[in-house]
Amino acid sequence: MRRPLGGAVVHPVGGGPSQYRLKPEKEVTMQDAADHPTDLPLDGAKVVDFSRLLPGPWCTQTLGDLGADVIKIEQPGVGDYARHNPPSYATVGAYFNGINRNKRSIALDLTVAADRDVAYALIDEADIVVESFRDGVPTKLGIDYATLAKRNPSLIYCSVTGFGNGSKLGRVPGHDLSIQGLAGVLLKTSQPGERPPIPSYQGGDFTAAAYATMGVLAAYIRRLKTNAGCYIEVPMYRSLISVSNVGMSGALARLAGYSGRPEMEPWGKNPRYNIYPTCDGKYVTVCLLEYRAWQRFCDHIGRSELAPEESWADRHTDHGERNDAIRSAIAGFCLSRDRDALADEMSAAEIAICAVYSADEALNSEQTRTKGIVAFTDHPSEGRIPHFVDPLAKAGLSDPTRLPSPVLGQHTEEVLRALAAPSRSMASGE
Repeated sequence: MRRPLGGAVVHPVGGGPSQYRLKPEKEVTMQDAADHPTDLPLDGAKVVDFSRLLPGPWCTQTLGDLGADVIKIEQPGVGDYARHNPPSYATVGAYFNGINRNKRSIALDLTVAADRDVAYALIDEADIVVESFRDGVPTKLGIDYATLAKRNPSLIYCSVTGFGNGSKLGRVPGHDLSIQGLAGVLLKTSQPGERPPIPSYQGGDFTAAAYATMGVLAAYIRRLKTNAGCYIEVPMYRSLISVSNVGMSGALARLAGYSGRPEMEPWGKNPRYNIYPTCDGKYVTVCLLEYRAWQRFCDHIGRSELAPEESWADRHTDHGERNDAIRSAIAGFCLSRDRDALADEMSAAEIAICAVYSADEALNSEQTRTKGIVAFTDHPSEGRIPHFVDPLAKAGLSDPTRLPSPVLGQHTEEVLRALAAPSRSMASGE
């Protein structure tokens, strides 16, 4: 067992099953944690990753960042389809590099018995398996949970699916746009008769990725106590609906037999929670929901009369007959200044009016730079490339720099040697 960060030792603190708790021999500072990336919570855990594209790979990358040894099994010659998504660095897509670090790649054709035997050997030693095949494919390939649990009863097996296995849509590919459309998300910000906008964020993909990660970690913690494996299915559809509590609050009230009216209004009709143009043709976000924040803004622009006493319920409404006056005051003020000057003025006044940035502006902004959100890694084939540093790294819980994203089949030889395979011919190659 690894010795915890700070040289922690176990001291008895009382009776019962929780009598032993970790007490560090020295005070562990935040800097100590950041400086000890080898003391990671999943150090020693083994993950076999059959997933591709976004939700599964993001989950397994996170497990790798937390210290797990992740072996990514890819189709020979093609690999994870995300490798081919533009734009690219030298040879491989930035998309792929962004969700596949801290993994080793082995190329296996699971329709070939010898290659499937290699996969079985890896799974026999694994703690966790993650896959994202369509319903029925794991069974066809011989890597379904029922088959693998017989070989490894304590295995944690996570299936990331689109609409849920066994459902009417179970065999339909689960693309993010389809998920958001069926989950009631797309129509929330469009007017009746208006085509809903294409979302700029993969909400279905990332909510499933987050639930898969949480599920695996919860199962792993339970297994430390019980040694019990389990099967986890994480449908994108169910995951997205599960975090739509705000957007579906009206529908939930109606489901319970109530009117569901009025609904919260953070969707464009509330003038104090909206996007406004600035003098230079750019935009800012205005978030003045709380009365104190609204009053501060009105005092700042010399329009205190626009902030009479109001209840807490008023903040998420369209503000009724006061809407036009509020919207006009905010719009006039924003149009009187350039975006960045306005944002600086509001920051100094501690008022929540912020710049709307492009992706390039966001990555090069002072906020991103000063908080160390982007760092660079020397990649063996792609050169010096950027990566995001997740919020857990500062606490020493994750390390995004242990391994760069792998070349297809890069670690086949290494993995086979570790399995004491007689020859490389056991696997189909690169």
